[in-house]
Amino acid sequence: MSLFDGEPEGPRGAIRTAPLAERMRPSTLDELSGQEHLVGPGKPLRIQIERDDPVSMIFWGPPGVGKTTLAKIIAETTKASFIEFSAVMSGIKEIKQVMVAAAQASQMHSRTILFIDEIHRFNKAQQDAFLPYVERGTIRLIGATTENPSFEIISALLSRCRVYALEPLSEAQIAGLLRRALEDKERGLGALEITADDDALELIASYSSGDCRNAYNTLEVAAQLAQEADAHKHIDKALAGVAVQQRVLMYDKQGEEHFNLISALHKSVRNSDPDAALYWLARMFAGGEDPLYLARRIVRMAVEDIGLAAPEALNLCLSAKETVDFLGSPESDLALAEAVVYLSLAPKSNSVYTAYSAVQQEIEHTRQEPVPLHLRNAPTKLMKELDYGKGYLYAHDEEGRVADMDCLPDSLKGRSFFKPTQEGREKLLAQRMEEILRIRKRKRGGA
Repeated sequence: MSLFDGEPEGPRGAIRTAPLAERMRPSTLDELSGQEHLVGPGKPLRIQIERDDPVSMIFWGPPGVGKTTLAKIIAETTKASFIEFSAVMSGIKEIKQVMVAAAQASQMHSRTILFIDEIHRFNKAQQDAFLPYVERGTIRLIGATTENPSFEIISALLSRCRVYALEPLSEAQIAGLLRRALEDKERGLGALEITADDDALELIASYSSGDCRNAYNTLEVAAQLAQEADAHKHIDKALAGVAVQQRVLMYDKQGEEHFNLISALHKSVRNSDPDAALYWLARMFAGGEDPLYLARRIVRMAVEDIGLAAPEALNLCLSAKETVDFLGSPESDLALAEAVVYLSLAPKSNSVYTAYSAVQQEIEHTRQEPVPLHLRNAPTKLMKELDYGKGYLYAHDEEGRVADMDCLPDSLKGRSFFKPTQEGREKLLAQRMEEILRIRKRKRGGA
């Protein structure tokens, strides 16, 4: 049964068959909720629209924040033809057909706005196809993407567009829009005379993760349930909870949000914040992240940020990884949580990471030094005649098991790469290094 069965069609009857999110789509900047940093008075995008600036642009933001809406408002405000293009459904052939039509329209002094949803899904060749038309001003390109344009849009096209970052709507803004949809008799659900408690709308808003489209969809479900289950057609918090069912998490395992969350997890561990680390770990689990990916990254944290200050951390993380293989998720999730908490509270040292990076830089920027003769094996007579192994000192036969012998190439003698901290067990390693240095100095002084 439709929410609108029995309603008169009227001039907007076709519109009423559309989803609530489409019906409630703002048609002017004044109706738009959110994005005040872009479309508020005196803000950059509003100025561009009011001046009818023909520059192409990219809207970057999470789902349901108004990217398509803004593009349609711009087309309506500037009286331009609006062509909506889906990167999922279209290829080079369709692109060329649209470009030819836009060029013909341009000759008739008609302006065309080409809106491309999910433009990041176009490959390089497909994006290249737009360049000459954007340069000539044949079309005004507006692309929408949930992915970072820096990584997903070719530089030639990106340099010809202004990038605007859209932000998720606040829970209060979404709750206000839901209330407006319930009261709007022309476009919304007002004709159904459904009432709702504030905390019910707040619940729907809180579970939408800033996605207004999802909130509208949930409200439609709640309205349907209210009609079927309640003669008073009222949405309370319990009914809203049934409609919500589960939180919509903004998470793309291949996209920027994936990297944002793993970055937050890693930096929380590095900053010794177990509460934040557990939160970001749980967010990634809830978003459907591969537990093995998390296990690999947690092992990396152990060697990069804990290191020799608490070398047992690596074994713990490897054991957690084995638990993922043995038990699988969700049973193994707790093992990764245990590892994350341990890493957060463990003493921190990046001395090995820093030392290894310094060695890599040295190798990259200096010539490849030959191995000193005294460090080479001499399994043949010829090698011995060439002084392979001459002067080698067997450390186990030396006092303190330390030989007075340089093991770096001549050009790097005296260089120190590894500098231990005073954290955890690494403090003992620092003391051992000082002891080794004293033994070598004593032997060289005696010589």
